[in-house]
Amino acid sequence: MAMANTLSTAELQSAQALLQNYAPAQTALENLHQHRGNLEASLEDLSMAAAGSAVYGEDRKTLRQVLVANLRRELCGDDSFREKVEEYNKNPAQAALLTGLIVYVVDLIALPWMSPAIATVVVLWILKIGLRTFCDYTEPSDAQGNE
Repeated sequence: MAMANTLSTAELQSAQALLQNYAPAQTALENLHQHRGNLEASLEDLSMAAAGSAVYGEDRKTLRQVLVANLRRELCGDDSFREKVEEYNKNPAQAALLTGLIVYVVDLIALPWMSPAIATVVVLWILKIGLRTFCDYTEPSDAQGNE
């Protein structure tokens, strides 16, 4: 499963090319480079930086779970988001469609520390593994994850 959450060098370069004129994504792309394309590691890093350890202490796992639970709740049932993903998949060279997905995620996720950088990593992850797989993969595996 490790490869499913890691962008290849080619995928990372492709994302960089598409997002070169979208300044808010640059932090995410730099972070992904540092983590050799590992989407989950970047997500944790960027979430910690944005939320601040004051909120969650040093518990990166809790922070990621909060983020993923919010993403799943908002994105997995959102027909408009699914349509945007499908539209992008039909036209993967369209930078505006990719940027649109990122902006949409930022607007949709009601976390005060949600940033375009975090949304960039989320969108690249969903595009990599597919929305349905993302929604299944992030499903809480035990009862403690349920509210």
